[in-house]
Amino acid sequence: MSKMEKRVATKENHYAYNKTLRAFARSNRNTATKAEACLWKYVLRAGMMKGYTFRRQRPVMRFIADFMCKELMLVIEVDGFTHHFEETIRKDKKKQHDLEEAGFTVLRFADEEVLHDIENVRCAILFAVESKEQQNNLSSPLPLTPSGRGIAPR
Repeated sequence: MSKMEKRVATKENHYAYNKTLRAFARSNRNTATKAEACLWKYVLRAGMMKGYTFRRQRPVMRFIADFMCKELMLVIEVDGFTHHFEETIRKDKKKQHDLEEAGFTVLRFADEEVLHDIENVRCAILFAVESKEQQNNLSSPLPLTPSGRGIAPR
């Protein structure tokens, strides 16, 4: 594929999965930041977000997404202190642009938001999920509880 070709993530290409980054992604999963671990444990794991499956440290294109939901084409990034450096900001903008060009929606949260205001982070993700459902005429895999979380099947 030439540099000028636009890469689109589809079910057929496994949502632009990049198997060459698999080992690096596994390493990242094993050394998650506190904010990533909290977001995973309290918001995204085991279908807690309306029954959708999120993957941690998912290799996609030439990047590793902190969290990704294939069904919704949704990527969630958690930015730590290194994301305040000029070079990292430039790389983040490029990553977000390329992922959006491929068809993903990208949400970004600072570590501090996740660690100190996780309920508002959860609400922002829920809003994005519901917007994606509406946009793509999808329905949640699970019925909702009053808190907006899916009811796990028994």
